[in-house]
Order: sequence, then C-alpha cells, then structure tokens
Amino acid sequence: MTLFAYPPATLVNRVLPKNKIYANATVSAKLREAFVTELHQVTWRAKLAPETVRLAATPMVPEIQIFELALRQTDLNEAILRTIDDAIPFPILFELHFGGKARTLAAWKRPSEAVAGKWVTGTYLATPWVPADSSRQGLPVALDMASLYERMLGVLTPLPSRRGETLRDHMERLEQVRGLEVELGKLERRLAQERQFNRKVEINSKLRAVKDDIARLSAQQETQD
Repeated sequence: MTLFAYPPATLVNRVLPKNKIYANATVSAKLREAFVTELHQVTWRAKLAPETVRLAATPMVPEIQIFELALRQTDLNEAILRTIDDAIPFPILFELHFGGKARTLAAWKRPSEAVAGKWVTGTYLATPWVPADSSRQGLPVALDMASLYERMLGVLTPLPSRRGETLRDHMERLEQVRGLEVELGKLERRLAQERQFNRKVEINSKLRAVKDDIARLSAQQETQD
C-alpha cells in the first residue's frame, strides 16, 4: 500500500486556484504554460497538525500539508512541484492522480539554517503508480509531528533507514547514492564509447569503485572500512 488514509478531522478538501499559488513567485511564461497544460487541479486535501492529529508540533515540522494534484498527463514538470513547495511554508506530501491511478510524492523539506523564514526543499521521492481506489494505509504511529513526517517520508524512499539514523542523515545518504548513480551512468556511457584498451581498464576501475560506494551507502547497516 502506498497511499495514506487521512482521518476525517484532518480533511480540508479545498480547491486552490493555480494562479494564486504562483502569484508572489517569479514564474516564467513557460512554467505558467506548464501549470495549464500539465496540471488540471490543485486540491488542499488535508492538514496534519497538532489540532487534527493530536501530535505535538516541532520547530522542524509544525504541521504537514497534503495536496492532491489532478494531472492532465502522466509526467509533471518538477518545477511545478517546487513552485508549490516554495509558496507553502510547511512540509508537503503530494498525491498525484491521472487515468484512474495515483502515487504519493514528496521531498524532504526543512527550515533554512541560513535565512529565517525560508525553507529548503530536497530531491523528490515517489511511490509507484497504483490504482486510485487501492486500499490505503493508516498514518504511521508517531510521537510528534517530526517523527510522523519522518515515517511518512520513509514510505517513499528506496533506501531503508539505519538504526539510530536521523532523517537528515538518511536523506543526505540518499542524495549521495543518487549522485553516484548519475556518475555511474556517465562512466558506463564512456566505457561503451571507448576504444583504447588502457582507457577501458581505467574506466572499469572507476566503475567498480563507484559501485562499491553505492553498495556501501545502500546497505541496511553501515559497513566499516
């Protein structure tokens, strides 16, 4: 199950005009067009907050917003998501809907340590598409809003958390793996195009090192060198 069931007390069910979302943002004409052509409707589906889920707020996670995005096509420009995240000063989980299917998507979002009032949004994580009428799972059991957010994001990440690992460490490890995967793809393309034997040996050596780093960072428990 990759869709959450939101308690009745949390439901808002309010349609948000798309132009209001980016009214105070610097949005290019191309991105405005993407809001029209790719996104049918934005619905503020639920608000997870101390008064609705009876969990204490924390400085990092005062509340969590749930936005449902009805799409006009399967793919969605990530800039649309970032524009919405930039406009809302709280963590957001998105539920995307298209063609009778749905998926949950979010990025780890935290208050900036450098600029008061600003939020930092990381890389987006997403579950697979499932039938929109699939059975939903209840919200994770949590001690406060921060642990609720951590456990909800845990459903989205392809890397399981390690014992005692903080959300920050978990997300930073995931970012490292994704960066190494990009590097791996580049090396594999270079290897396929290379004709000189000695260069192939050198690239293969780098490939093995990158694969070892990915395996080490992806392991359930941290390995010791």
